[in-house]
Amino acid sequence: MKNLIRLTDLEPKELYEIFHIADEISSGKYNGFLDKKSVILFFPATSIRTRVTFEKGIYLLGGQSILFPTDTLDKKEDLRDVCGYLNNWADLVIARHRDIHLLEKLAQYSEVPVINAMTDSNHPCEILSDLYALSKIRSDFTKDQYLFCGKSGNIGLAWKEASQVIGFELSQCCGAGYEMPDIKVYHDIRTAVRGKDILCTDSLPADALNDFKDCQITKEVMELANENALLNPCPPFYRGEEVSDDAIASHYFVGYPFKKRLLEVQQAVMIYLLS
Repeated sequence: MKNLIRLTDLEPKELYEIFHIADEISSGKYNGFLDKKSVILFFPATSIRTRVTFEKGIYLLGGQSILFPTDTLDKKEDLRDVCGYLNNWADLVIARHRDIHLLEKLAQYSEVPVINAMTDSNHPCEILSDLYALSKIRSDFTKDQYLFCGKSGNIGLAWKEASQVIGFELSQCCGAGYEMPDIKVYHDIRTAVRGKDILCTDSLPADALNDFKDCQITKEVMELANENALLNPCPPFYRGEEVSDDAIASHYFVGYPFKKRLLEVQQAVMIYLLS
């Protein structure tokens, strides 16, 4: 049985198999794939894009969603016992929780696949979706030069996981003290952006904004990147903070169409893990 807790749980061929399944979904090949299957979801009230696409994806595949708030997993009952009962009825578990170690425990005790729908350590399905979207418009997205602008956190670390799986070049632009380990780091966006093809961002905590004053991506900054460079900020993004309004309004921005791919990619992950 396979789980998806980290992107590094996947071999490159498995990642591309998920992309292949995503390609096939529109043909109707998997209609009814989740018929009579129940998918247990643990989500906080604040989740929008990830929850909508998982629930809609389950519905379109003919399955049943059973939703609990994330803090259900924080109650006193031991996770061994939670899973002991869920194993009687669940066919798949999808969980969004701050602590990745809790998800690892779920996967340890669950007899059905567990999917990480975001932790404080990473966000695998989000980055899978972005890579799939890139694969549709680039001849070889693994040859692009990637720049992540933001602090060391779940989005940046998920991009790092992806680079470890399929080998693209990743660097970071951030304020001093926010670096991810073991990748090239810049502290000035005008230097960092030169030679880059794919620019990714994460939102910033309020108390870090001043530390990132030299890292904001503007339209002018995008014009210093490689020809045909793309701006792919992770939502929620905040205009005037990590990205400027004119950068979002420019032709470089691909956020809305890229996130459209979340639906088929998350369906493909479910299908792959249950196959």
